[in-house]
Parts: sequence; C-alpha cells; structure tokens
Amino acid sequence: MFTGLVEELGKVKSISRGQKSVRLTINALKILTDVKLGDSIAVNGTCLTVVDYSDKFFTADVMPETVDKTVLAKLKPGDTVNLERTMRLGDRFGGHIVSGHIDGMGVISGMTKDDNAVIIRIEAGQEVMRYIIKKGSVAIDGISLTVVECTEEWFTVSLIPHTASMTTLGIKKTGDPVNLETDVIGKYVEKLLGFNYQDNVDKTKSGITLDFLGKHGFSI
Repeated sequence: MFTGLVEELGKVKSISRGQKSVRLTINALKILTDVKLGDSIAVNGTCLTVVDYSDKFFTADVMPETVDKTVLAKLKPGDTVNLERTMRLGDRFGGHIVSGHIDGMGVISGMTKDDNAVIIRIEAGQEVMRYIIKKGSVAIDGISLTVVECTEEWFTVSLIPHTASMTTLGIKKTGDPVNLETDVIGKYVEKLLGFNYQDNVDKTKSGITLDFLGKHGFSI
C-alpha cells in the first residue's frame, strides 16, 4: 500500500520492449537505501516489483495488462517519473489509501494559474469518473490530490508550488497523458451495495434507486 506522497523523482535509464511487455530501468537514490529484490515501488502511481537493483538504479518488469492500462509504455530514456516506496507500519499517513493499481488513463486538458496555485483539468472516461467526487481523493501519476470540481467528463485539482516542484506534474503540459487511481473506498461501497456499472450505463436497472431507499426506511 502507498500513500500518494512522492518520495523522489527518478529518471528512466533504459526501456526494453517485448512483444507486449516492457522492462524499465530507473535511476534513483533515496528509495534505494533499503531496497530488496521483490520489493514494490510505485512508478508514476503504478505498483512494480524490483527484479534487479544497485545503489543507483532499479529494474522492474511491466506485464501486458499494465502496459495496456497505464502510460508506462510511453516512457522514454531520460523521462522523469514519480517514485514512492510502500508504506511502513507506523508511518504518518499524509495522503490517502493508494494501491498502485491504475484504474485508467486521463489527459491533461487545461492548466490555469491561480495566484500561488496551478489548477489542472483532466479528462477521463466513465470507468474513472464514476468514482470522482468533489473534495474526494484521487491519485494522479501516484500523487495524492484533492478534487476541486468535477463533471461527468473531467475534474480539476489544485497544485501548490511544493507539489509542483516535487512531482512530475510541475513539468507536465496540456495534452500529456496521466495514470489515474480513484479512491478504493468508493469501489468497495459500490460492490457492497450491489451496484453494477454496466447496468447503469444501459439505464435498464441499478443496484440503488430512490424507490429502493424508500422501501427500506430512508427518507427521500
């Protein structure tokens, strides 16, 4: 488990591509001080397993499923990435629960200066947007952020100067793709309530309706 607080910016040293997979080697320093084979490291929010390392780099394999669902395959040597080690028991929990399992990709569609902050707008598909709520949490390339505004097609977040300087969002531009992971609590609530996303898309039935709530004692 991760918290979405980026520890270090790494640099892609090399990338080798298989038929459907990718092997990444990333230069880093801080996160390698206690690394072991088999450890998990979040790379732009994607949980990867260390298969080789030195005191200056680590290597991780990216399987086809992860290649399809994330922007990792778009990386090039020299690109900067966000890095975070797994949370240790007893650490301060400064972000939110981040699993490192990407829900989908989004695209930065706007960046606006607001005094000392930068407002970033991100467009994403319904597989992501159904879990996005105003003032809720979202991980963008592994960065824990709070949703400012949202519609069915896009949402915005606000970056303070510190976040911009310590993460890749400070060097992103309009049109860049990003990894998105929504708050896991919403997914569990959806599952426990028996809500089926495809049924909602089809508009034929839904797990929770106003009629259902009324029949079970809720005031509407």
